Amino acid sequence: MRLAYLGPVGTYGEQAATQLAALAGLEATLIPQPGIQAVIRALAEGDCEAAVVPVENSVEGGVTSCLDALWQYPELVICHGLVLPIRHALLGSGPLEGISEVLSHPQALAQCPQWLAENLGGALQLPTSSTAEAARMVRGSRFRAAIASLAAAQEHGLEVIAYPINDVVGNCTRFLLLRRQPLEAGSGPHASLAFSLNANRPGALLEALTCFAGEGLNMSRIESRPSKRSMGEYIFFVDLDLSQGMAPLDRAMAELRPHCEKLILFGVYPLTVVQPQEGSNNAANN
Repeated sequence: MRLAYLGPVGTYGEQAATQLAALAGLEATLIPQPGIQAVIRALAEGDCEAAVVPVENSVEGGVTSCLDALWQYPELVICHGLVLPIRHALLGSGPLEGISEVLSHPQALAQCPQWLAENLGGALQLPTSSTAEAARMVRGSRFRAAIASLAAAQEHGLEVIAYPINDVVGNCTRFLLLRRQPLEAGSGPHASLAFSLNANRPGALLEALTCFAGEGLNMSRIESRPSKRSMGEYIFFVDLDLSQGMAPLDRAMAELRPHCEKLILFGVYPLTVVQPQEGSNNAANN
């Protein structure tokens, strides 16, 4: 089985893909992709049979490129979720004092602002497509450094200048395993869906959310994204806890549908949380 992930080798996405494949019992060949939308598109267009993407970070919130792509390809189904703890490292080939540029994925840069301000306040911060790509780009430079994982340091022959450097100790990212399969094949205590409303009027969103409250469903997450069609028009992404099984979700979906222009259930699935270990190079995001 071919499994797409955000490459190149050494990203946190690769770590998540390896663990999710094992959890799902898949014998997978990992296929790196240059961006998150490219990962999902590879699955949607049949270039691979499964994909792993980051959907939410506990500090920076939703990964917007993933949310937009899920809405664009409703035929893809979430099969499993994985929460990984973050351990960002500063990698390079020269001393900390000589670094004038720091490269990484925008989410990784945003997870280390305090450390960067205190230790590399004058350094230019440059975004890259992934943390491992940043590690590849700084190899051999004495004035550039990358924020990436310990695995990326080993893969690209870089020194670990500082570790860990993320500001929030409990920082973690949730990854999703996606496949093309019947929605009915899923099961687990979590559900993810998205909807757009029929009209932008007072109380419309409240009426929609009441469908979940009326069935005793707890929303563990809600986030809005612009529809990209007109100003003030939004898509709402919701995660639900299914402590009472599928029946309340089925009833809530039936109640919600008349309020919606479009309603998509992305999947019902298990969620595995990896506990942080001292000295581990487990990390999340990108």
